[in-house]
Amino acid sequence: MSNNSNAPGHDDEAHTGPIKNPKQLLMAVFLSFVVPIFLIIGLVYYVVSSNKPQAGSVNVEQSVVARIQKVGTVEIRDANREMKTGEAVYQAQCTACHTSGAAGAPKIGDAAAWSARIKTGYDALLLSALKGKGAMGAQSGGEFDDFEIARAVVHMANAGGAKFAEPAKPAPVAKP
Repeated sequence: MSNNSNAPGHDDEAHTGPIKNPKQLLMAVFLSFVVPIFLIIGLVYYVVSSNKPQAGSVNVEQSVVARIQKVGTVEIRDANREMKTGEAVYQAQCTACHTSGAAGAPKIGDAAAWSARIKTGYDALLLSALKGKGAMGAQSGGEFDDFEIARAVVHMANAGGAKFAEPAKPAPVAKP
């Protein structure tokens, strides 16, 4: 057999890999084993450490209280407080949508927009305000009493051409 390693057209470089000397071989072996070991140690340390953030919250006590809180709350108001006027309630609660006409709300003073609604009557308008209609959420049970919401409904409807009378304040309930 003859040795063709020195034959013309034969390239020794085509058969070698990226590692050219023993120093590169040692470095590749070292990095192949040591780097994954350090990564595994780091992951194990993270898993067993007690400094991990809790799911959803940093404060465990606050997150537990938020999860077990009651569905409803009781708010006690002064029953003898001064009732707001329809205009005051409109300015505080209704003006955001009924001044600009946002989400299809009829603008205050726009007789054309209010005429169809006024034809349904005061009770239908009040029910829509208290229970909500379309994009307007229910106004009952909020910051204002239902009587104050009724005053605001009369204020807006009358500005649109209605002739509704100011609702009467409900009589206090007698204690047995």
